[in-house]
Amino acid sequence: DPAKAELNKRLETMAWGAFLIILGGKFFISSETVDSGWWPIGVGLIFLGLNAARYFNGLRMSGFTTFLGIISVAGGILSLAGVKGVDGPLLLIVLGGYLVFKAYIEKRQLFGRAEQI
Repeated sequence: DPAKAELNKRLETMAWGAFLIILGGKFFISSETVDSGWWPIGVGLIFLGLNAARYFNGLRMSGFTTFLGIISVAGGILSLAGVKGVDGPLLLIVLGGYLVFKAYIEKRQLFGRAEQI
């Protein structure tokens, strides 16, 4: 469906724009002004928001950006809580959880490649 493909492209473009704004802000604003844990939370919310917009518009979500969004938000929250160096173990826990629920996710066809609309 060309209309859905165009909508997906617009959503991705907006998400990339928001990501670049966050990235620029991280380099522009000092860590004394904004705690470093807020930046990954912002990036994660952008990825999760992109996939929520896809879901509510009848488009397939991207498992990759959803996964990155969850990791980013969780890592940022843990960083704000003062926990350092948990990104690797957290990545493995979330990946394991995904594999546990993979059959359910595939049955519902919630995720797919962004090109598959």
